[in-house]
Amino acid sequence: MTDIRPFRFGVTGAPRDNASEWRSLAVRAAELGYATLLMPDVPHLLSPFPALATAAASADIAVGTYVLAAPLRPAGSAAWDAHSLSVLTEGRFEMGIGTGRPDVEQWTTRVGLPYGSPAERLAQVAATIDRLRELDGALHTPVLMAVGGPRARALAAEKADIVTIAAGALTARDDVAAQLADLRARGGQRTAQLEVLMNLFVVGEDVPPHAQRYIGADAATLIANDSLVILRGSVPQMVEELQRRRERFGASYVTVNAEYIDQFAPVVATLTGQ
Repeated sequence: MTDIRPFRFGVTGAPRDNASEWRSLAVRAAELGYATLLMPDVPHLLSPFPALATAAASADIAVGTYVLAAPLRPAGSAAWDAHSLSVLTEGRFEMGIGTGRPDVEQWTTRVGLPYGSPAERLAQVAATIDRLRELDGALHTPVLMAVGGPRARALAAEKADIVTIAAGALTARDDVAAQLADLRARGGQRTAQLEVLMNLFVVGEDVPPHAQRYIGADAATLIANDSLVILRGSVPQMVEELQRRRERFGASYVTVNAEYIDQFAPVVATLTGQ
C-alpha cells in the first residue's frame, strides 16, 4: 500500500437489557483508548440509535452502527435518525450500512417491510446515503459501507468514507485483497479518502461457543485457514500482524468484539495514531 493511514480502534458490542453495563462499556472503551463503540443492527437486540445515543452521552467516544440493515428502514427514516444522532453527538457518529445479512429477509417479514431484490436493497443503501448528505448540509457524517459484490464495491467507491469487506470467516486473504484492489480501481482519485475496517471476532485462541456458532468455525479451523477474523500471539506479534495487514490490505481501522476489550487494550495503546 502506498497510502498508509494511522491506526484507530473500535469496540463492537450491544446492550443486553442492562443500561448500566452498556454505559460502563462505553466508559471503559474510552478509558482504554478505543476511538469508537459500534453496535450491530439486529431485531433481537435493542435499537441501535437510542442505545448509541446513551453510550455517547456516557463517555467521550464516537459511536456507530455496524451495520444498519437497509431493508429494515425506509431510506428517509434511516437518514433522519443518523443525521439526528450525528448532530446530538456533535459529530461523533458513524453510519454503517449494508444490504443486510441473509437472515434479514425473515426480519423484514416480521416488521412488514419489503425485502426486495439485491439491486433494490443496494439502491436503498444509496438512497439512504444521499438523503443523509442532504440532511447533513455542512455537517459530514462518516459513512461505513459493508460490501460484497462488485456493484456494492462500485457504490462504496463513489459514496462511502469507510469500507469493510463483507466476507465469511474463512475467506482467503487473496480474495479479500482482490476485492479491495477492485474497490480502489473503481474509486480512482477518491481511493485515498477510503478507510478500510477489519473486524476481529476473536483475540487469542479461545473461541467461545456462541462465537463458533456465529462465525461457523472453531479456533483450529480459523487458524488452519489463516482467517482474518482471529488475531493471536503476544502483544508484539499481534502488533506486527496488524502492521502486515495494513501494508497488504490498507486496513487501519480495526474493531474488536467487546469480550476482548481488555485483552486487546495493549495493542490499542501501542498502535493508536501510529
